[in-house]
Amino acid sequence: MKKLPFDNSRLLLKGAFILTIAATITKILSAVYRVPFQNIVGDIGFYIYQQVYPIYGLAIALTTYGFPVIISKLVAEAEATKEMDSRQIVYISFLLLGIFGLFTFLFVFFGSDFIAGWMGDKQLTSLIKIVSFSFLLVPFISTIRGYFQGKGNMMPTAISQVQEQFIRVIFILLLASILVKNGSSLYKVGSGTVFSSIIGSLAALMTLFIFYFRHKGSNVKFRTSGFTFVAKRLLIQGLAICISGALLILFQFVDSLNIYSLLVKSGMEIDQAKGLKGIYDRGQPLIQLGTVVATSFSLTLVPALTSSRTSIGEADFFDKIGLAIKISVIVGLGATVGIICIMEPTNIMLFSTNDGTKVLQVFSISILFSSMILTMSGILQGIGLIKDSAIYVLIGVAVKYFGNYLFIPKYGTIGASLSTVIALIVILVLCIYKLKKMGIQLLAYSFYAKVIVSALFMAFILHLWTALFFYFNLTSRLWSTINALGGVMVGGIVYLFMVKVLKLLNEKELGSIPFGKHFKHTK
Repeated sequence: MKKLPFDNSRLLLKGAFILTIAATITKILSAVYRVPFQNIVGDIGFYIYQQVYPIYGLAIALTTYGFPVIISKLVAEAEATKEMDSRQIVYISFLLLGIFGLFTFLFVFFGSDFIAGWMGDKQLTSLIKIVSFSFLLVPFISTIRGYFQGKGNMMPTAISQVQEQFIRVIFILLLASILVKNGSSLYKVGSGTVFSSIIGSLAALMTLFIFYFRHKGSNVKFRTSGFTFVAKRLLIQGLAICISGALLILFQFVDSLNIYSLLVKSGMEIDQAKGLKGIYDRGQPLIQLGTVVATSFSLTLVPALTSSRTSIGEADFFDKIGLAIKISVIVGLGATVGIICIMEPTNIMLFSTNDGTKVLQVFSISILFSSMILTMSGILQGIGLIKDSAIYVLIGVAVKYFGNYLFIPKYGTIGASLSTVIALIVILVLCIYKLKKMGIQLLAYSFYAKVIVSALFMAFILHLWTALFFYFNLTSRLWSTINALGGVMVGGIVYLFMVKVLKLLNEKELGSIPFGKHFKHTK
């Protein structure tokens, strides 16, 4: 490829920052709305929704993490080399994704009865049919987002992402409230919430259409030249990036396929099994929020790896990688230990009961490992190892699937949490092995010792904090809210204090992260 006629690293970093802000907002919205939704529909209603949500989540991953990224790279290369018109790439991409989206829609729609049977609940068939329509929107949303990202304009993607999630959340909560109030069955409520997700995607598409048709550009006649080249890059690399970015969604999909059915096969009553799966799914918003916090800082550094490897020294390049991993460990471990310590009051605060607290505590260990994996996966993509990252995730998904079969009949939903943690450890070990094989030195053992000491000290303080409430029997929902939110503040202050005292980040690293100057060491 020809050298770019200008240094676009600053533009790339600005665009990455815009997309990171949008992704953070959408992930927070996606996590937070589940709490009032569960309060409206209960554990069984939450089970119904969570059974089909991963299918929609995969469609979102395709239109967010996968195809737009590759299309943007193809467009950017075309703009730089002039070897191919960027709109020609968009037309070819749209055609390919149109075929892919139509095939996926037909597969899910007509296979809905089979998928519902696999999940062990035939009443989910109508919900799966509704969610299948989201795949018809994949070619439109992906190509327009990819086109603008390739042009260096991240605003259409950012605005459409936030709009999609915002409208979706409003409609889900509104429809759920109305349907439950009118006495509709929980499966009808589930259908309404799934339909709300389609409304959100349609709203995002309308916004993208407005951006696209306002954008001036010459018309290009469709030609098949470059078709094979675009197809290979789009379908192979696009799906690989999607798989890496959809790690948690894929794990949720595995849980949808076999947790409920395995509980029923082990002799549990149907409603009890649905309720337990719904309680287990309480962990999803907690994991999501913990992962957002842990990766938002570190992943802003990853796009810089691709653009700056040739413009900075080898030592600085590896320093950026080390800092990204450091942040994922520091924030990931802090979030994991903190939420485990205050899980019982948090469970009561959010969901009114402490049901499944131990299950959710084991599940919360996922925050640390998923944060590290998402960061390392981004690093592997940044240095061109896209397929490796996707293969490791697929291996982890297989471990998770068979781990459920091994542990759930013996230990119930706590077995599902355990299989998640084991699968994530497998993926993490594979990522670490690959990075070391590439000559990338990871963190020193002294760093891990210091961060563990920091987390243990925070855990000790939080144990005293929560014990105070339990000693005086302050366990109502109001007191649990004070306990949980106060615990977040107390734990956060103690942990940040330890991070600063033990100097887990040096002066240079502190200067590279937002608000880092406030933690610079005083002599």
